[in-house]
Amino acid sequence: MGNFKKICVFCGSNSGYRKIFSDAALDLGRELVERKIDLVYGGGSIGLMGLVSQAVYDGGCNVLGIIPRALVSVEISGHAVGEVLIVSDMHERKAEMARRADAFIALPGGYGTMEELLEVITWSQLGIHEKPVGLLNIDGYYDCLLGLFDKGVEEGFIKPSARNIVISATSPKELLEKMEVLG
Repeated sequence: MGNFKKICVFCGSNSGYRKIFSDAALDLGRELVERKIDLVYGGGSIGLMGLVSQAVYDGGCNVLGIIPRALVSVEISGHAVGEVLIVSDMHERKAEMARRADAFIALPGGYGTMEELLEVITWSQLGIHEKPVGLLNIDGYYDCLLGLFDKGVEEGFIKPSARNIVISATSPKELLEKMEVLG
């Protein structure tokens, strides 16, 4: 597939306790800029969301943040990064993010990040979209989730072909290269 124009990044509104996660968000942002890929994301200016969006924006690429009205005061601290689209709720946010992106990447994050990730995986499995889904597995953060997917295949709940929906790598460069080839 390759040659993505816009990638949607799911990630935390927190930065996590270790610098390795912040570094990964910045590295992903710089890798997107190097490839001239615009960012679609959750619209927050804090946590990993703020870091990746600022890196892409500072690098001269377009940034579109899509945020539910109820989260504006919670996830935007100070100034917004790039263009912000305020939507009515989380469902509209996810639908807009999916509609506007050519591919998806999940950085480490909490329940919201995982829910967004699992929804686009499910949509791919159901044939709603055919866009690559990447998992940036920093320092083994997603090892247990990947293991759960494998267990789902082993126990007959996930088709082996559907297990291949998720493309995983430990660095932004490697992940984007794999997504371009496998996506």
